[in-house]
Amino acid sequence: MTAPEPAPVLPPDLAPPAPERTPDTGPVRDRSPLPDVLRGAALLGILIVNMQDFAGFLEWQQSGLDRAAQVVTDTLANGRFISIFAMLFGWGASGILARRGVGVFLRRHAALLLVGALHYVLVWHGDIISNYATLALALLLVAHLSARALLVVAGALGTWWLGLGLLATTAIAGQNRPRFAFLPDLLPTYAQNVHARAAEFWPLLWEGDLFNGPWLVALFCLGAAAGKTGLLTRPAEHRPLLRRLAVGGLGVGLPLGLLLAYLNTLPSELAGTLALPVRMAGGLAGALGYVGVLGLLAASGRLGGWRLFAASGRMAMTNYLTQSVVMTLIFYPYGLGLGNWPGTGRSWGAAAGLGLSLLFGLAQLPLSAWWLARFGRGPVESLVRWVAYGASARQNRGHD
Repeated sequence: MTAPEPAPVLPPDLAPPAPERTPDTGPVRDRSPLPDVLRGAALLGILIVNMQDFAGFLEWQQSGLDRAAQVVTDTLANGRFISIFAMLFGWGASGILARRGVGVFLRRHAALLLVGALHYVLVWHGDIISNYATLALALLLVAHLSARALLVVAGALGTWWLGLGLLATTAIAGQNRPRFAFLPDLLPTYAQNVHARAAEFWPLLWEGDLFNGPWLVALFCLGAAAGKTGLLTRPAEHRPLLRRLAVGGLGVGLPLGLLLAYLNTLPSELAGTLALPVRMAGGLAGALGYVGVLGLLAASGRLGGWRLFAASGRMAMTNYLTQSVVMTLIFYPYGLGLGNWPGTGRSWGAAAGLGLSLLFGLAQLPLSAWWLARFGRGPVESLVRWVAYGASARQNRGHD
């Protein structure tokens, strides 16, 4: 006789803001800290990696202290935290589908698509929310599968996507073309940039979904499988698996991170093309390693200072959007113009970017705790919840 699957735990925008007490049921069970800690840590790591795009520096042109900071970023952060974020998205989205049904699932992701579109058009070209919102529809086809079947789907999609990436390197082997910079072509004024991004949003959204879709859906499936097993909500029951993730993930992820750091010192197109599958394969391995380490700490009740990241994780969408607004205002020409963009005359490298991202990302931890203590949920999370639940939002605050 097999053990029953755990009840899904909902993501922050649909879960209650704090443990509550009702006359009939007594105190509601505390929310498991591990998913929120992972989400909050991932948010900081994503900012570290995104700083290159905000400030406009090229990784292969770094030297001295900047080169050292780039190596640290590539080895420990690049690809790792976006993988954690995507897996947690799949974990939460599959939980919504299982617990709240297709209607809430579709309304929630329609709201995310709107948020992502506004983020892209009004703030920053690097939005990922809209891609997540559209690719989440794939979960309607697979979320009902068992954890084992979800792992098979993830493995097939991930292997296919990585294989295509490696195959692309063979087409340019032996050529000596310069590396392509994935940086935006910024226009002088804010209005011009908004107009250009509005025109390109839908074409680039579908292009991004087609190109990155198999890999992101694979990560969603891994998160959904974790939800089926209760890996993140009951880590104490999964210590052997968490140990294997920690040892195996870090054992594979760290060498691939070093390889990525080396590739990011080379200015050739071949190095840039090979860097993408290395980044994502090493990023997934490293992400699983981090999940294993933090899961073991959570299982032993020794998260300690890592718990500070939980508040940021509970309002991750709000914090993610805030990062984009603040950093584009600091670096882009229509803001303070402190980035390495045409006409600014600035020289901003990886070391300064790493320092600023740590300073700002860590500052979001106490600010998030302060906000949640007063309002219970981030403003963007509240908006998504209102759209998903509509008029019945107050009735659905139950015991998630």
